[in-house]
Amino acid sequence: MADEGPEEETPPPPPPETKEPGTFRDLGVTEVLCEACEQLGWKSPTKIQTEALPVALQGRDIIGLAETGSGKTAAFAIPILQALLEKPQRLFALVLTPTRELAFQISEQFEALGSSIGVKSAVIVGGIDMMSQSLALAKKPHVVIATPGRLIDHLQNTKGFNLRALKYLVMDEADRILNMDFETEVDKILKVIPRDRKTYLFSATMTKKVQKLQRAALKDAVKCAVSTKYQTVEKLQQYYVFIPSKFKDCYLVSILNELAGNSFIIFCSTCNNTQRTALLLRNLGFTAIPLHGQMNQNKRLGALNKFKAKSRSILLATDVASRGLDIPHVDVIINFDIPTHSKDYIHRVGRTARAGRSGKSITFVTQYDVELFQRIEHLIGKKLPVFPTQEEEVMMLVERVTEAQRYARLELREQGDKRKRARQEDNDDTEESLGVRKKVLGGKARKRPR
Repeated sequence: MADEGPEEETPPPPPPETKEPGTFRDLGVTEVLCEACEQLGWKSPTKIQTEALPVALQGRDIIGLAETGSGKTAAFAIPILQALLEKPQRLFALVLTPTRELAFQISEQFEALGSSIGVKSAVIVGGIDMMSQSLALAKKPHVVIATPGRLIDHLQNTKGFNLRALKYLVMDEADRILNMDFETEVDKILKVIPRDRKTYLFSATMTKKVQKLQRAALKDAVKCAVSTKYQTVEKLQQYYVFIPSKFKDCYLVSILNELAGNSFIIFCSTCNNTQRTALLLRNLGFTAIPLHGQMNQNKRLGALNKFKAKSRSILLATDVASRGLDIPHVDVIINFDIPTHSKDYIHRVGRTARAGRSGKSITFVTQYDVELFQRIEHLIGKKLPVFPTQEEEVMMLVERVTEAQRYARLELREQGDKRKRARQEDNDDTEESLGVRKKVLGGKARKRPR
Protein backbone atom coordinates (compact mmCIF):
# COMPACT_ATOMS: atom_id res chain seq x y z
CA MET A 1 0.00 0.00 0.00
CA ALA A 2 2.85 2.35 0.90
CA ASP A 3 4.47 2.17 -2.54
CA GLU A 4 1.24 3.05 -4.38
CA GLY A 5 1.56 6.72 -3.42
CA PRO A 6 4.68 7.68 -5.39
CA GLU A 7 3.48 5.80 -8.49
CA GLU A 8 0.38 7.99 -8.73
CA GLU A 9 2.45 11.13 -8.30
CA THR A 10 4.74 10.38 -11.30
CA PRO A 11 3.02 12.53 -13.99
CA PRO A 12 4.06 15.94 -12.51
CA PRO A 13 7.88 15.41 -12.51
CA PRO A 14 9.41 16.40 -9.15
CA PRO A 15 6.63 16.42 -6.50
CA PRO A 16 8.38 18.78 -4.02
CA GLU A 17 8.44 21.53 -6.66
CA THR A 18 4.64 21.82 -6.64
CA LYS A 19 4.82 23.18 -3.10
CA GLU A 20 7.32 25.90 -4.03
CA PRO A 21 4.90 28.84 -4.43
CA GLY A 22 4.85 29.18 -0.67
CA THR A 23 2.33 32.00 -0.42
CA PHE A 24 -0.79 33.27 -2.14
CA ARG A 25 1.21 36.37 -3.18
CA ASP A 26 3.49 34.20 -5.32
CA LEU A 27 0.43 32.95 -7.19
CA GLY A 28 -0.60 36.50 -8.09
CA VAL A 29 -3.31 37.09 -5.48
CA THR A 30 -3.77 40.77 -4.55
CA GLU A 31 -2.74 42.12 -1.18
CA VAL A 32 -6.26 42.58 0.23
CA LEU A 33 -7.17 38.97 -0.45
CA CYS A 34 -3.80 37.69 0.84
CA GLU A 35 -4.57 39.43 4.13
CA ALA A 36 -8.04 37.87 4.18
CA CYS A 37 -6.45 34.43 3.66
CA GLU A 38 -4.03 35.07 6.53
CA GLN A 39 -6.88 36.09 8.83
CA LEU A 40 -8.62 32.82 8.00
CA GLY A 41 -5.43 31.00 8.99
CA TRP A 42 -4.53 29.85 5.46
CA LYS A 43 -0.76 30.14 5.39
CA SER A 44 0.06 28.43 2.12
CA PRO A 45 -2.06 27.38 -0.86
CA THR A 46 -3.18 23.76 -1.25
CA LYS A 47 -2.29 21.70 -4.34
CA ILE A 48 -5.48 22.53 -6.25
CA GLN A 49 -5.09 26.24 -5.40
CA THR A 50 -1.46 26.21 -6.59
CA GLU A 51 -2.59 24.68 -9.89
CA ALA A 52 -5.80 26.60 -10.48
CA LEU A 53 -5.19 30.13 -9.16
CA PRO A 54 -2.47 31.32 -11.61
CA VAL A 55 -4.49 30.00 -14.58
CA ALA A 56 -7.77 31.46 -13.31
CA LEU A 57 -6.16 34.83 -12.63
CA GLN A 58 -5.01 34.90 -16.28
CA GLY A 59 -8.71 34.70 -17.17
CA ARG A 60 -8.90 31.14 -18.50
CA ASP A 61 -11.73 28.64 -18.02
CA ILE A 62 -10.94 25.82 -15.59
CA ILE A 63 -11.84 22.21 -15.00
CA GLY A 64 -10.72 21.35 -11.48
CA LEU A 65 -10.52 17.70 -10.52
CA ALA A 66 -9.75 17.38 -6.84
CA GLU A 67 -10.90 15.21 -4.01
CA THR A 68 -13.04 16.73 -1.31
CA GLY A 69 -11.27 18.61 1.47
CA SER A 70 -8.65 19.97 -0.92
CA GLY A 71 -9.59 23.66 -0.66
CA LYS A 72 -11.34 23.97 -3.99
CA THR A 73 -13.88 26.56 -2.77
CA ALA A 74 -11.07 29.09 -2.34
CA ALA A 75 -9.65 28.06 -5.72
CA PHE A 76 -12.70 29.58 -7.42
CA ALA A 77 -13.65 32.22 -4.83
CA ILE A 78 -10.30 34.07 -4.91
CA PRO A 79 -10.19 34.69 -8.71
CA ILE A 80 -13.84 35.83 -8.67
CA LEU A 81 -13.23 38.28 -5.80
CA GLN A 82 -10.06 39.56 -7.43
CA ALA A 83 -11.89 40.23 -10.72
CA LEU A 84 -14.68 41.88 -8.74
CA LEU A 85 -12.16 44.23 -7.13
CA GLU A 86 -10.91 45.30 -10.55
CA LYS A 87 -14.40 45.81 -12.00
CA PRO A 88 -17.07 46.07 -9.31
CA GLN A 89 -20.48 44.94 -10.55
CA ARG A 90 -23.68 43.51 -9.09
CA LEU A 91 -24.80 39.97 -10.00
CA PHE A 92 -21.23 39.29 -11.00
CA ALA A 93 -20.92 35.54 -10.32
CA LEU A 94 -23.18 32.49 -10.02
CA VAL A 95 -22.16 29.35 -8.14
CA LEU A 96 -24.28 26.22 -8.71
CA THR A 97 -24.14 23.47 -6.08
CA PRO A 98 -26.00 20.17 -5.69
CA THR A 99 -27.06 20.49 -2.04
CA ARG A 100 -28.42 23.28 0.14
CA GLU A 101 -25.91 22.79 2.95
CA LEU A 102 -23.01 23.13 0.53
CA ALA A 103 -24.51 26.37 -0.79
CA PHE A 104 -24.54 27.90 2.71
CA GLN A 105 -20.98 26.77 3.29
CA ILE A 106 -19.70 28.33 0.06
CA SER A 107 -21.51 31.54 0.92
CA GLU A 108 -19.71 31.61 4.31
CA GLN A 109 -16.36 31.33 2.52
CA PHE A 110 -17.21 34.15 0.11
CA GLU A 111 -18.34 36.38 2.99
CA ALA A 112 -15.22 35.54 5.03
CA LEU A 113 -12.81 36.16 2.15
CA GLY A 114 -14.65 39.24 0.95
CA SER A 115 -15.57 40.79 4.30
CA SER A 116 -12.93 43.53 4.06
CA ILE A 117 -14.10 44.52 0.58
CA GLY A 118 -17.83 44.39 1.36
CA VAL A 119 -18.88 41.49 -0.83
CA LYS A 120 -22.54 40.56 -0.60
CA SER A 121 -23.78 37.09 -1.46
CA ALA A 122 -27.25 35.51 -1.59
CA VAL A 123 -28.07 31.84 -1.09
CA ILE A 124 -30.95 30.65 -3.29
CA VAL A 125 -32.00 27.11 -2.33
CA GLY A 126 -35.18 25.11 -1.87
CA GLY A 127 -36.86 24.68 1.50
CA ILE A 128 -36.72 28.40 2.25
CA ASP A 129 -39.38 31.04 1.60
CA MET A 130 -39.24 32.37 -2.00
CA MET A 131 -40.36 35.82 -0.96
CA SER A 132 -37.40 36.59 1.30
CA GLN A 133 -35.10 35.24 -1.42
CA SER A 134 -36.71 37.54 -3.99
CA LEU A 135 -35.99 40.48 -1.68
CA ALA A 136 -32.37 39.37 -1.34
CA LEU A 137 -32.07 39.17 -5.13
CA ALA A 138 -33.68 42.60 -5.53
CA LYS A 139 -30.75 44.03 -3.55
CA LYS A 140 -28.55 42.66 -6.36
CA PRO A 141 -25.81 40.80 -4.50
CA HIS A 142 -22.37 40.34 -6.10
CA VAL A 143 -22.44 36.56 -5.86
CA VAL A 144 -25.44 34.22 -6.09
CA ILE A 145 -24.99 30.71 -4.72
CA ALA A 146 -27.83 28.44 -5.75
CA THR A 147 -29.18 24.97 -6.30
CA PRO A 148 -30.33 24.71 -9.94
CA GLY A 149 -34.06 24.00 -9.32
CA ARG A 150 -34.75 27.01 -7.11
CA LEU A 151 -32.69 29.32 -9.32
CA ILE A 152 -34.89 28.41 -12.31
CA ASP A 153 -37.98 29.21 -10.19
CA HIS A 154 -36.63 32.69 -9.57
CA LEU A 155 -35.52 33.25 -13.16
CA GLN A 156 -39.07 32.42 -14.27
CA ASN A 157 -41.09 34.06 -11.49
CA THR A 158 -39.13 36.86 -9.85
CA LYS A 159 -39.69 40.14 -11.67
CA GLY A 160 -36.62 42.12 -12.56
CA PHE A 161 -34.19 39.27 -11.78
CA ASN A 162 -31.97 38.11 -14.60
CA LEU A 163 -28.39 37.04 -15.08
CA ARG A 164 -27.70 38.85 -18.35
CA ALA A 165 -24.71 40.71 -16.96
CA LEU A 166 -23.11 37.60 -15.39
CA LYS A 167 -19.32 37.37 -15.74
CA TYR A 168 -18.53 34.14 -13.88
CA LEU A 169 -20.25 30.76 -13.65
CA VAL A 170 -19.01 28.09 -11.23
CA MET A 171 -20.32 24.55 -11.02
CA ASP A 172 -19.13 22.94 -7.83
CA GLU A 173 -19.43 19.15 -7.43
CA ALA A 174 -20.53 19.11 -11.07
CA ASP A 175 -20.71 15.32 -11.19
CA ARG A 176 -23.27 15.31 -8.39
CA ILE A 177 -25.31 18.15 -9.93
CA LEU A 178 -25.67 16.06 -13.07
CA ASN A 179 -26.23 12.80 -11.18
CA MET A 180 -29.14 14.34 -9.32
CA ASP A 181 -30.81 14.80 -12.71
CA PHE A 182 -30.43 18.55 -12.75
CA GLU A 183 -29.34 18.32 -16.41
CA THR A 184 -32.41 20.05 -17.87
CA GLU A 185 -32.15 22.83 -15.27
CA VAL A 186 -28.46 23.36 -16.03
CA ASP A 187 -29.26 23.56 -19.76
CA LYS A 188 -31.94 26.17 -19.08
CA ILE A 189 -29.53 28.22 -16.96
CA LEU A 190 -26.82 28.06 -19.64
CA LYS A 191 -29.33 29.47 -22.14
CA VAL A 192 -30.11 32.60 -20.10
CA ILE A 193 -26.59 33.65 -19.14
CA PRO A 194 -24.11 35.42 -21.43
CA ARG A 195 -21.88 33.33 -23.70
CA ASP A 196 -19.06 35.70 -22.98
CA ARG A 197 -18.16 34.66 -19.43
CA LYS A 198 -15.59 32.71 -17.44
CA THR A 199 -16.64 29.21 -16.40
CA TYR A 200 -15.12 27.06 -13.67
CA LEU A 201 -16.15 23.44 -13.39
CA PHE A 202 -15.13 21.61 -10.22
CA SER A 203 -15.73 17.94 -9.67
CA ALA A 204 -14.18 15.18 -7.60
CA THR A 205 -14.87 12.63 -10.29
CA MET A 206 -14.83 12.98 -14.07
CA THR A 207 -17.92 11.28 -15.48
CA LYS A 208 -19.23 11.12 -19.06
CA LYS A 209 -21.92 13.65 -18.15
CA VAL A 210 -19.31 16.08 -16.84
CA GLN A 211 -17.33 15.73 -20.09
CA LYS A 212 -20.50 16.49 -22.07
CA LEU A 213 -21.14 19.56 -19.91
CA GLN A 214 -17.54 20.65 -20.37
CA ARG A 215 -17.98 20.63 -24.15
CA ALA A 216 -21.18 22.65 -23.87
CA ALA A 217 -20.14 25.23 -21.32
CA LEU A 218 -16.37 25.81 -21.40
CA LYS A 219 -14.04 27.44 -23.93
CA ASP A 220 -10.50 25.95 -24.29
CA ALA A 221 -10.41 25.13 -20.61
CA VAL A 222 -7.29 24.30 -18.61
CA LYS A 223 -7.50 21.04 -16.69
CA CYS A 224 -6.19 21.25 -13.12
CA ALA A 225 -6.15 17.73 -11.78
CA VAL A 226 -4.86 16.97 -8.33
CA SER A 227 -6.07 13.41 -7.96
CA THR A 228 -5.45 11.28 -11.00
CA LYS A 229 -6.98 8.12 -9.59
CA TYR A 230 -10.08 8.02 -7.41
CA GLN A 231 -8.37 8.97 -4.28
CA THR A 232 -8.97 8.88 -0.62
CA VAL A 233 -6.65 10.96 1.52
CA GLU A 234 -3.49 9.22 2.75
CA LYS A 235 -4.02 10.16 6.38
CA LEU A 236 -7.34 8.35 6.42
CA GLN A 237 -7.31 4.92 8.06
CA GLN A 238 -10.00 2.85 6.35
CA TYR A 239 -11.44 -0.35 7.81
CA TYR A 240 -14.37 -2.66 7.28
CA VAL A 241 -16.40 -4.95 9.56
CA PHE A 242 -18.05 -8.07 8.17
CA ILE A 243 -21.21 -8.75 10.18
CA PRO A 244 -24.62 -10.44 9.93
CA SER A 245 -27.21 -7.80 9.04
CA LYS A 246 -29.44 -8.56 12.02
CA PHE A 247 -26.68 -7.55 14.46
CA LYS A 248 -25.79 -4.31 12.66
CA ASP A 249 -27.21 -2.13 15.45
CA CYS A 250 -25.31 -4.06 18.14
CA TYR A 251 -22.01 -3.66 16.31
CA LEU A 252 -22.69 0.04 15.82
CA VAL A 253 -23.30 0.53 19.56
CA SER A 254 -20.21 -1.52 20.41
CA ILE A 255 -17.96 0.56 18.10
CA LEU A 256 -19.41 3.84 19.41
CA ASN A 257 -18.63 2.68 22.96
CA GLU A 258 -15.13 1.58 22.02
CA LEU A 259 -14.27 4.85 20.26
CA ALA A 260 -16.13 7.07 22.76
CA GLY A 261 -14.85 10.63 22.97
CA ASN A 262 -14.56 10.99 19.19
CA SER A 263 -17.05 12.73 16.94
CA PHE A 264 -18.81 10.57 14.36
CA ILE A 265 -20.77 10.92 11.16
CA ILE A 266 -22.81 7.78 10.49
CA PHE A 267 -24.12 7.42 6.93
CA CYS A 268 -27.41 5.60 6.32
CA SER A 269 -29.06 4.92 2.98
CA THR A 270 -32.57 6.22 3.67
CA CYS A 271 -34.18 9.09 5.60
CA ASN A 272 -36.22 6.56 7.54
CA ASN A 273 -33.22 4.53 8.64
CA THR A 274 -31.39 7.73 9.63
CA GLN A 275 -34.29 8.74 11.86
CA ARG A 276 -34.68 5.22 13.30
CA THR A 277 -30.99 4.86 14.15
CA ALA A 278 -30.89 8.33 15.70
CA LEU A 279 -33.83 7.44 17.99
CA LEU A 280 -32.22 4.09 18.80
CA LEU A 281 -28.94 5.71 19.84
CA ARG A 282 -30.73 8.39 21.88
CA ASN A 283 -32.59 5.68 23.77
CA LEU A 284 -29.20 4.21 24.65
CA GLY A 285 -27.94 7.56 25.93
CA PHE A 286 -25.81 8.76 23.01
CA THR A 287 -26.02 12.40 21.89
CA ALA A 288 -27.09 11.64 18.32
CA ILE A 289 -28.73 14.02 15.87
CA PRO A 290 -30.20 13.21 12.41
CA LEU A 291 -29.74 15.14 9.14
CA HIS A 292 -31.73 14.09 6.08
CA GLY A 293 -33.84 15.36 3.22
CA GLN A 294 -37.22 15.05 4.93
CA MET A 295 -36.31 17.58 7.62
CA ASN A 296 -37.13 21.17 6.84
CA GLN A 297 -34.26 23.51 6.05
CA ASN A 298 -34.16 25.23 9.46
CA LYS A 299 -33.94 21.89 11.23
CA ARG A 300 -31.20 20.73 8.87
CA LEU A 301 -29.11 23.83 9.50
CA GLY A 302 -29.84 23.57 13.25
CA ALA A 303 -28.65 19.94 13.31
CA LEU A 304 -25.47 20.86 11.45
CA ASN A 305 -24.74 23.77 13.74
CA LYS A 306 -25.23 21.68 16.89
CA PHE A 307 -22.80 19.12 15.53
CA LYS A 308 -20.30 21.80 14.45
CA ALA A 309 -20.52 23.42 17.89
CA LYS A 310 -19.76 20.00 19.41
CA SER A 311 -22.89 19.93 21.55
CA ARG A 312 -23.71 16.65 19.74
CA SER A 313 -21.02 14.09 19.02
CA ILE A 314 -22.87 11.86 16.55
CA LEU A 315 -24.43 13.04 13.30
CA LEU A 316 -26.56 10.52 11.39
CA ALA A 317 -26.95 11.49 7.79
CA THR A 318 -28.04 10.40 4.34
CA ASP A 319 -25.88 11.25 1.34
CA VAL A 320 -27.19 14.83 1.61
CA ALA A 321 -24.21 15.40 3.89
CA SER A 322 -21.64 13.44 1.96
CA ARG A 323 -20.74 16.19 -0.46
CA GLY A 324 -18.57 19.12 0.35
CA LEU A 325 -19.61 19.64 3.97
CA ASP A 326 -16.61 20.92 5.85
CA ILE A 327 -16.80 20.09 9.53
CA PRO A 328 -13.24 20.27 10.83
CA HIS A 329 -13.54 18.00 13.84
CA VAL A 330 -14.95 14.73 12.43
CA ASP A 331 -12.82 11.88 13.74
CA VAL A 332 -14.69 8.81 12.52
CA ILE A 333 -16.97 8.08 9.57
CA ILE A 334 -19.14 4.98 9.81
CA ASN A 335 -20.82 3.66 6.66
CA PHE A 336 -23.70 1.99 8.47
CA ASP A 337 -25.35 1.26 5.12
CA ILE A 338 -22.82 0.67 2.37
CA PRO A 339 -23.16 3.25 -0.46
CA THR A 340 -24.70 1.80 -3.65
CA HIS A 341 -22.51 4.01 -5.86
CA SER A 342 -18.86 3.36 -5.12
CA LYS A 343 -18.00 7.00 -5.91
CA ASP A 344 -20.22 8.09 -3.01
CA TYR A 345 -17.87 6.14 -0.74
CA ILE A 346 -15.06 8.54 -1.60
CA HIS A 347 -17.23 11.51 -0.75
CA ARG A 348 -18.50 10.05 2.49
CA VAL A 349 -15.09 9.19 3.87
CA GLY A 350 -13.86 12.56 2.60
CA ARG A 351 -15.71 14.19 5.52
CA THR A 352 -12.86 13.16 7.82
CA ALA A 353 -9.06 13.53 7.53
CA ARG A 354 -9.57 17.01 6.05
CA ALA A 355 -6.91 19.65 5.60
CA GLY A 356 -4.07 17.44 6.73
CA ARG A 357 -5.67 15.96 9.86
CA SER A 358 -6.00 12.22 10.34
CA GLY A 359 -9.24 10.26 10.59
CA LYS A 360 -10.85 6.82 10.54
CA SER A 361 -13.57 5.28 8.44
CA ILE A 362 -15.37 2.01 9.16
CA THR A 363 -17.66 0.38 6.60
CA PHE A 364 -20.27 -2.16 7.69
CA VAL A 365 -20.43 -5.06 5.23
CA THR A 366 -23.30 -7.54 5.69
CA GLN A 367 -23.88 -10.77 3.80
CA TYR A 368 -25.83 -8.76 1.19
CA ASP A 369 -23.16 -6.12 0.55
CA VAL A 370 -20.15 -8.18 -0.49
CA GLU A 371 -20.32 -7.29 -4.16
CA LEU A 372 -20.75 -3.55 -3.49
CA PHE A 373 -17.81 -3.66 -1.11
CA GLN A 374 -15.58 -5.36 -3.68
CA ARG A 375 -16.48 -2.62 -6.14
CA ILE A 376 -15.39 0.03 -3.64
CA GLU A 377 -12.06 -1.72 -3.05
CA HIS A 378 -11.57 -1.99 -6.79
CA LEU A 379 -12.31 1.73 -7.26
CA ILE A 380 -9.85 2.97 -4.65
CA GLY A 381 -7.29 0.28 -5.57
CA LYS A 382 -6.78 -0.87 -1.97
CA LYS A 383 -7.68 -3.88 0.10
CA LEU A 384 -9.11 -2.60 3.37
CA PRO A 385 -8.10 -4.15 6.71
CA VAL A 386 -10.68 -5.54 9.16
CA PHE A 387 -11.60 -3.38 12.16
CA PRO A 388 -11.06 -5.58 15.23
CA THR A 389 -14.26 -6.31 17.20
CA GLN A 390 -14.93 -8.71 20.09
CA GLU A 391 -17.93 -10.84 19.17
CA GLU A 392 -18.67 -11.92 22.77
CA GLU A 393 -18.76 -8.30 23.94
CA VAL A 394 -21.07 -7.33 21.09
CA MET A 395 -23.48 -10.18 21.87
CA MET A 396 -23.76 -8.96 25.46
CA LEU A 397 -25.42 -5.83 24.09
CA VAL A 398 -28.18 -7.68 22.23
CA GLU A 399 -30.80 -7.39 24.96
CA ARG A 400 -30.39 -3.66 25.59
CA VAL A 401 -30.24 -2.90 21.88
CA THR A 402 -33.37 -4.95 21.10
CA GLU A 403 -35.25 -3.04 23.79
CA ALA A 404 -34.05 0.30 22.36
CA GLN A 405 -35.02 -0.84 18.84
CA ARG A 406 -38.55 -1.49 20.06
CA TYR A 407 -38.80 2.02 21.58
CA ALA A 408 -37.33 3.58 18.43
CA ARG A 409 -39.95 1.83 16.28
CA LEU A 410 -42.73 3.09 18.54
CA GLU A 411 -41.40 6.64 18.43
CA LEU A 412 -41.09 6.49 14.65
CA ARG A 413 -44.67 5.33 14.39
CA GLU A 414 -45.81 8.14 16.69
CA GLN A 415 -43.95 10.71 14.60
CA GLY A 416 -45.59 9.30 11.47
CA ASP A 417 -49.03 9.46 13.08
CA LYS A 418 -48.41 13.06 14.17
CA ARG A 419 -47.56 14.02 10.59
CA LYS A 420 -50.69 12.28 9.30
CA ARG A 421 -52.83 14.01 11.93
CA ALA A 422 -51.33 17.37 11.05
CA ARG A 423 -52.18 16.76 7.41
CA GLN A 424 -55.71 15.72 8.25
CA GLU A 425 -56.24 18.79 10.41
CA ASP A 426 -55.11 20.91 7.47
CA ASN A 427 -57.71 19.16 5.34
CA ASP A 428 -61.17 20.14 6.41
CA ASP A 429 -63.12 17.06 5.36
CA THR A 430 -66.57 18.51 4.75
CA GLU A 431 -68.30 17.76 1.43
CA GLU A 432 -67.94 21.31 0.11
CA SER A 433 -64.22 21.54 0.84
CA LEU A 434 -63.65 18.19 -0.86
CA GLY A 435 -65.28 19.54 -3.97
CA VAL A 436 -63.16 22.71 -3.78
CA ARG A 437 -60.04 20.69 -3.23
CA LYS A 438 -60.78 18.57 -6.27
CA LYS A 439 -60.94 21.72 -8.36
CA VAL A 440 -57.77 23.16 -6.82
CA LEU A 441 -55.81 19.96 -7.31
CA GLY A 442 -57.18 19.53 -10.79
CA GLY A 443 -59.16 16.46 -9.81
CA LYS A 444 -56.22 14.88 -8.04
CA ALA A 445 -58.00 14.47 -4.70
CA ARG A 446 -57.95 10.82 -3.77
CA LYS A 447 -61.24 9.04 -4.25
CA ARG A 448 -62.48 7.52 -1.04
CA PRO A 449 -63.24 3.80 -1.03
CA ARG A 450 -67.05 3.46 -0.99
